[in-house]
Amino acid sequence: MSAVNTLFGLFGGLALFLFGMEMMSDGLQKAAGERMKYILGLLTKNPVLGVLAGTLTTAVLQSSSATTVMVIGFVSAGLMNLPQAISVIMGANIGTTITAQIIAFRISDYIYPIVFAGFLIAFTAKREVVKHIGNTIFGFGVLFIGIEIMGSTMKPLASSPVVLELIEKVADLPVLGLIVGVVITVVVQSSSAVIAVLQNFASQAGPDGVSSVLGLSGAIPVLLGSNIGTTITALLACIGQTRDAKRTAAAHSVFNITGSVLFLFLIPWFSKMIALISPAGPEAEVISRQIANAHTVFNVGNTLIWLPFIWLMVKIVMWILPDKQTEGNGEIHSQFLDVNVMNQPVVALHLVSKEIMNYTKQLEGFLADIKRAMLNGGKENLNQADRISKRISNIHQDIYNYLVGLFSSGNMNEEQSAHTTEIMYIVEDLERISRCMNELLESAREKDMRQFRFSKKAMEEIEESFEVVTVMYQESVDLIRYGNKTAVEDVEQYLKRIGKLEKNVRKNHKKRIKEGKCKPEFTNIFANIFHSMKKIGENCGDITDAALEDIYLRYLPEEHNNVPVS
Repeated sequence: MSAVNTLFGLFGGLALFLFGMEMMSDGLQKAAGERMKYILGLLTKNPVLGVLAGTLTTAVLQSSSATTVMVIGFVSAGLMNLPQAISVIMGANIGTTITAQIIAFRISDYIYPIVFAGFLIAFTAKREVVKHIGNTIFGFGVLFIGIEIMGSTMKPLASSPVVLELIEKVADLPVLGLIVGVVITVVVQSSSAVIAVLQNFASQAGPDGVSSVLGLSGAIPVLLGSNIGTTITALLACIGQTRDAKRTAAAHSVFNITGSVLFLFLIPWFSKMIALISPAGPEAEVISRQIANAHTVFNVGNTLIWLPFIWLMVKIVMWILPDKQTEGNGEIHSQFLDVNVMNQPVVALHLVSKEIMNYTKQLEGFLADIKRAMLNGGKENLNQADRISKRISNIHQDIYNYLVGLFSSGNMNEEQSAHTTEIMYIVEDLERISRCMNELLESAREKDMRQFRFSKKAMEEIEESFEVVTVMYQESVDLIRYGNKTAVEDVEQYLKRIGKLEKNVRKNHKKRIKEGKCKPEFTNIFANIFHSMKKIGENCGDITDAALEDIYLRYLPEEHNNVPVS
């Protein structure tokens, strides 16, 4: 029964640790809010800044796996290239060591005051940011309660002959310790949790009451194994992603595996160096800090080794995952949305913004194809417009589902939720424009099917209306993109112009019928064409109204102008 209680205590403490870490991470993200954008702004072509960005981001997210998954999403969306991603992942491995350093502080006397203070702040705060700070403090306290429970549970294990025999084998065979670290991390899916357990277990005194039951030389292989095990999360996240996203996950694995294998051979010298730079004292009392320092030094050292050779890392992953000519074309679905980063609202909103710009580009191409089909006719022109119509419908549905998923995730703060609601209005305005364009396409199809031949003057009026609507739409997209209110007057002027055009066209068409230059049976389709044009203009006007209320894509990355039109 004692073995069962020990297991329940160990797993219960681990559950509290993971829950506290998740709560702390969530609170930090929501409290940081828009400040995350400034951290992400460090993602430049400079590898050193990339490492710094990865370190800072992981310090906020409290999870290297979360940062790596986020980076894979960026690469998949084309917001970051492979060398940039590799430098950020290197930084993420450094950032995750902060957790172990915090755990090494002995704050057991302050845990319950911390938990109470966090609860009090979260429970009484009226401001959302303060409430998130309270949740962060509460999660921090719960995390340490979990550590304390695991520590008290593992005390009896330190004197168990079976455990001591296993530890002796691990200490004598570093490869076995490495495998143990990999397996446990794959199961738990958190290297921070594994290292926390390792720190607690190693802190138990051996039979002499002074030395660590495990020792630093026995702990380091498990630590190295946990660094390899954490790459599994990234490998799982890249399933179904682009080739470069898979290469990013592979780079993470190569980085950690090569570093761990190298340091495995250096354990005798590495452990001596760590002992020199760590506090002095009885081994059982200082080993938690030694493990934290070993974790930090390993990741910093591995980064310094690889940083000048990012080009070589790129070649290695390109060799592991060469280009494929038959890779999925993604022609009829969204290009940038990634469900794996939905728990990182700032990143997800970046991707949504870029997808909306892709949507606007596709709509612009759709309008050009409809114009071509209307003016020139022909089955090929109509079929091309049909293909884009289906693609646009899929993109709209993908964006809508993604935004709903963002709301359902519960990870957004109040400001992000408000902006996501604004984005939904933008998407619906664009969808209404899309419906009007489809009405124009139906008119073009009817004109071609019934072989209507409009007069030269009528065709000139249609062409002029297309030109006005196209410019008006482009101005509206600029409002979505930049929130530039100087374009508002232009859109309003074009809206008036399209209204006058419709009135003049009606008069001119009646006049041409009287003169015998147009047939009466053209009246219905002619009226439908210009009515659809006017509705597109009115929906562009709705976007103008939204811009006056400061509704635009605040999370749009700088690369938005490079969205392809296929």
